Order: sequence, then C-alpha cells, then structure tokens
Amino acid sequence: MIVKEWTAIKQKKFAPVYLVYGDEPFLIKETKQLLLSSSILENEMDFNFSSHDLEDGSTIEQAMEDAETFPFMGERRLVFVHNPLFLTTEKKKEKADQNLNSLETYLASPAPYTILVFIAPYEKLDERKKITKLLKKHSTVLEAKKLKEHDIRTWVKQRVNQTGVQIEDEAVSRVIELAGTNLFLLSGEIDKLALYALETSLITVEMVDQLTARSIEQNVFDLIDRAVHNKIDEALRLYYDLLKQKEEPLKILALLAGQFRLIYQVKNLTAKGYGQQQIAAQLKVHPFRVKLASKHAQVFTNPKLSSIMLALAESDLEMKSSGFKKEMSIELFLTKLQNSQ
Repeated sequence: MIVKEWTAIKQKKFAPVYLVYGDEPFLIKETKQLLLSSSILENEMDFNFSSHDLEDGSTIEQAMEDAETFPFMGERRLVFVHNPLFLTTEKKKEKADQNLNSLETYLASPAPYTILVFIAPYEKLDERKKITKLLKKHSTVLEAKKLKEHDIRTWVKQRVNQTGVQIEDEAVSRVIELAGTNLFLLSGEIDKLALYALETSLITVEMVDQLTARSIEQNVFDLIDRAVHNKIDEALRLYYDLLKQKEEPLKILALLAGQFRLIYQVKNLTAKGYGQQQIAAQLKVHPFRVKLASKHAQVFTNPKLSSIMLALAESDLEMKSSGFKKEMSIELFLTKLQNSQ
C-alpha cells in the first residue's frame, strides 16, 4: 500500500531502490515530492539530486554512474529515472539504446548512500521480462494505481485530516460527485474547503455545495438528469452556464455522446449479470462513472438509447457541416431528451 511506504519515507526510513509505477499521476507526483523533501536538503539539490528521462535521450548507464557517485556535502544522493520503457511491452522507440547490464550489476549491490527511484507511469509492467522480475525483487514497489471508489473516499478523508479539519461522510460523497475522481482537482477543492472550514473545523455538505466547482463531466451528467426528469429549464440553465465558461458546444456534445454510450454499455452489461466493478474493468472506466451511469440506465430502454445516440451523431454532423448555429443544436437535443424515457 503506497500510504504505508509514504509513512516510512516521512520517518526517513529509506529503501536503496524504489519502483514507482501505475497510471495515477497525482500519486506519482506526491511520491516524488515526498522523496525530494524528506531525503535531501534544499541547498544540496544541485549537488546530490539528478533526474534522467529515458524517453529524452538519457541512458541507464548515466543514471547508474550518478547512483554510484558519492554525495557531496550531504548524507545521501537521490536519483530519479523516468520512463523506463524496457519494463513494459511497449514498442515505442527510445532515443537511446539501453544497456541493462549496468543496472543488473547495480541491483546486486546498491550504493548505501543513494536512493534510486524508477518512475514508470504505466498501468502494467511486463512481468515476463528478466529485468522486471529483478527490479521488483531488489526494490520497494509503490503502486500508484487509479483508486477505486472506496479508496477515493478514504483518500479524501485522509487528505482532509492532513489539513487539520474533519469532513462529514455525506460531504465526502458530495465532493467526489461534484468534482469527479481526478485527484489533482479533488486536492484543490479539499484545500479550498479546509481553508473555509478553519473556524468550525468541519466540512459540511452545505459547504461543498456552496464552494465546490463542478467538473464539466458532472455538469453533463446533471444536464441529462434534469432533462430526463422534465426539468428542461434547469438543464438549459446549466448548458448556458457552460457556454458562459467558454466551453465549446462541440466539446459538450462529445461529452454527451460519451455519457450516453457509457449508459448504453452499462445497461447491457448489467442485463448480462455484471456488477459495477466488473463493468468498470471491462470498459476501462472509473467505477464511480459506472455508478452514475447506472442511475440513467434504469430510465431508458435500449431502443431509446439507440435513437438518442443517432440524434447525437446527427447533431455532430449538423454542427460540422451546416450554417446552423452550434449552440442551438444542443438546445434542441435537450428539449427532445426530456420526452425520451
């Protein structure tokens, strides 16, 4: 669990080699910042920190030379190695051929004065490769994976607690619902809410509703929700607000199409007996998006969903090929949608 390893790093209990991999960029960024702030002093950065990007021409041999160099005017060195494509099945050509012999030799006896960190922003590694097995065997592995809904709730609570305030359970659900599951956006919203709640030391649902910026995906979900529940005035008001925020009609239309495609897929997979977690894995989307789509999947029949997606395709063609005002196309679509259940 990455949080456990973060605790050890904060306590300055460092491993000689780390492998940080996964498809959650926020957790990767937080891990890098934590290692930087915990392992070397700011005035040592120029001497005892180096970063190598293997997609940008750096080589493993250069990184190993840095790792084996004694620290200057400090206790330890910190070496980052970004984008080790050789750990994956990707065929993308690296700018420099990587001679892995120096890495294999280093892993057999890592320098005691160096923290070597491999940063692999990939969902999966190629477990069949000798070098992957060797690196995982000789390193502390930190998985920066996309969080599931339960884990995001836990993460939000922990993030709030770090600011010195508390948060209601309902408020946790609401901030995720409004801001989405992007941890960068959630982190910004939490910091804003925590600052507002300093006097009471408690973040409430009312505060979340008042202060949290809705993601465009959440606004699109709300557009659909209001239209299908015959609240067309509210739906149009949301749409006009998005236009005032300089959101392009084509982008909004694309998000509408994507949401209805997801609703259609969720409906069909649910009918086949799939659970929400299974659907999320099958469609490669976050479980929270599946949960939201499930609410609307109960409202529409398959034929209605097919006709809606056809209407969206026609609106897309209309926007791109005619002189018809783009903003009007979505207005007409939303007006028709309220009677499409």
